[in-house]
Formats: sequence, C-alpha cells, structure tokens
Amino acid sequence: MNTSFWKAGHKPTLFAAFLYFDLSFMIWYVLGPLGVQIAADLGLSTQQRAMMVATPILSGAVLRFLMGLLADRTSPKSAGLIGQVIVIGALLAAWLLGVHSYAQALLLGLFLGVAGASFAVALPLASQWYPPQHQGKAMGIAGAGNSGTVLAALFAPSLASLFGWSNVFGLALIPLLLALAIFAGAARNAPQRPAPKPLGDYLKALGDRDSWWFMFFYSVTFGGFLGLASTLPGYFHDQYAFDPVKAGYYTAACVFAGSLMRPLGGALADRIGGIRSLLVMYTAAAICIAAVGFNLPSASAALALFVIAMLSLGAGNGAVFQLVPQRFRREIGVMTGLIGMAGGIGGFCLTAGLGAIKQHTGDYQLGLWLFASLGVLAWFGLHGVKQRWRTTWGSAAVTAARV
Repeated sequence: MNTSFWKAGHKPTLFAAFLYFDLSFMIWYVLGPLGVQIAADLGLSTQQRAMMVATPILSGAVLRFLMGLLADRTSPKSAGLIGQVIVIGALLAAWLLGVHSYAQALLLGLFLGVAGASFAVALPLASQWYPPQHQGKAMGIAGAGNSGTVLAALFAPSLASLFGWSNVFGLALIPLLLALAIFAGAARNAPQRPAPKPLGDYLKALGDRDSWWFMFFYSVTFGGFLGLASTLPGYFHDQYAFDPVKAGYYTAACVFAGSLMRPLGGALADRIGGIRSLLVMYTAAAICIAAVGFNLPSASAALALFVIAMLSLGAGNGAVFQLVPQRFRREIGVMTGLIGMAGGIGGFCLTAGLGAIKQHTGDYQLGLWLFASLGVLAWFGLHGVKQRWRTTWGSAAVTAARV
C-alpha cells in the first residue's frame, strides 16, 4: 500500500471507523457462535435456532437503509454515536434481565440489528475522505471490521462455557464502551461531504438498474459470507458432532479468511479492476460450496473448502465496494445503506434457509447447492453488464479507478 494512500485521507477517522465496525460486527454476529448453547438451554429446534441467529441479520439489513439515511442527513459520526448507545443499552438489558425464552431471544436479535447497521455509517465515514483511486483500499480497511465475527467465533463459546452465555453480553460491554470513547474522540466527518438531499431523490436511486445489480452482487458476496459465518457453528455441530467450542474454532478459521480478504480484495480491485476480481471470486466460491454440498465425510476437507469459499466471498465484498463509489459518488451514503441492506437480506435468507432445509430434509445439501447456483447466476449477470459499465461510468474519461 503506497504512501500516497496514507497521505490522501484522515488516518484517525479510518481507524475509528474500522474499530467501530469491527466491534459492532462482533455483537451483531454473537448469537451465531452462542446459538448451540442458547438453543440447548431454551429447548429450540434446528429451525428455531437458525431463525434466532438470522433475526439480527434481517434487522440489521433493514436498519442499514435507515442508518444510511441518518448518516447522510445528519452526519456519519452522529449516526455512529447514536447506534452505539442503542446497542450498549440492549446488551446491558439482556445481561441484567436475562433471556429466558425464544421470543426474548428474537427481541434481543432485533436490537442487535442496530450493530449490523454500522455498515451504513463506517463505510461512508471513511470513504468520503479518499479520492477515487484509493476507494478500494479505504473501503476495504473500514469494511475489514467484519473481522469482528472472528472475535465472536473464537471467544464467545469459550466464555459461555466458563461464565454462562448470558454473561457474555455483560463482558462484551467492556470493549464496546472503549470503542465508543475512541470513536467520539478520533472520528471526523469529511469536509467535502455531499450535501443532504430530499428523501425522494434517494428513492430515485432504485430506478437505476445499476443499483439493483449492485444489490444482487453484494447479496451473494456479503450475504454468503455472513450467512455461512452464522450457520457454520451449527453446521459443524450437526454434521460432525463438534462441541460448541470446537465448532467455534473451525468457524473462526473460516470467517478470519473472509475478513482478511476484504481489504485485500479492495486493493486487488484497485489494481486489476473490480469486475475482473469479482468474476474470479464468484467462480471459486461457487465451486467450493457445491463441493461441500456432497456431505464430505472429512471435517478437515469441508473446512478447507469453506475457507477457500470465504476467502473468495470476503475478497468479493471488497471488490463490490471498490466499484460502488465510482458509480454513486454523490449518493454513497444511501447506496451504501441500500446495498448493505441487500447483503444483510441475503445473509438472512441463507441462514434461515439452511436451517429450514436441515430441519425438513435432515441435511444441508440442497441449501448449499442452491447457494452455489446463486454464485453462478451472479457470474453471468456481471459478465453481461461489464461492457456497458466499462464504456460508461467506468471509462477512463470518467474515473481514474480501474473498473
């Protein structure tokens, strides 16, 4: 990463955006690694467990659009502060009052969705400081906050075994309060932030067919990453009879791979173009997920394929958001919310769908193959629009970035 990147923007804001996003993602995802233990205590079925894990994803997806509007009409920093206070309050209530039923677990999941909406704040906060040729790196670094899933997968099951899963919510308050203090002190809104627009102008973005393509592409990359990350603790428990801690370690390896590749995927897209990067990533992910669908007898083989798939999906997340600011520079706040919402909905559908299919068929095979087929569909869709994109808004006359 060259020195011109570090001189181009505001490093404290980039770090604050990453930290806020990272710990928010940790909390948004925390019901996934705890799912097996919570389900055992509350007597939940496989489908109920999947729905409990998927509820924060759906809530976060819807709230991303609203948080995008809030960030655009007030400021990304103000929206981030509001979101963090809400999440801290929800965790404090869950810790002090406890979660004693399936309905209460779903209610907690709704509030944890606010943490997932941090996507629509952290990325514009960082992006607005950087010129087009550095968007992939900036969005990749801020977006690498999805590595918070690694923290949750590694530590949540172990802490739950030691202290009880309800106390995990209380322990999580410590880093969240620290992150809130750093964000409040270090983050700054970009001086060249686009002026707020009427709500009707934002909704007009849905009339642009490119917005729907981006939403679909991200629903496969980010939705696949988050859906698999949320499902894998239960998958390894169900498929290979792993205890929650071991399942968490296997899951952590997968989500670490995906999280690591987000900034690298953005940097790669800056170098060779986002479209070319995505075509390769969809191919690799679809092949690996389809192979896992054959119910491999070896957990190690399944782990290796999931790691490659998550590497591809994580890099794909960075590549998508290398392209978005080139196409929607002035509407980046709302488009981040819309595209992020689509990614969250994709994650919800994958998590809930895999759980329902497992409940009714006895295994995950059909669900995995359906997801692999979406990767193939995304490949053909991207291949179909690439020429138009490269000769219009992605042409050298319009942007200095590689498209």
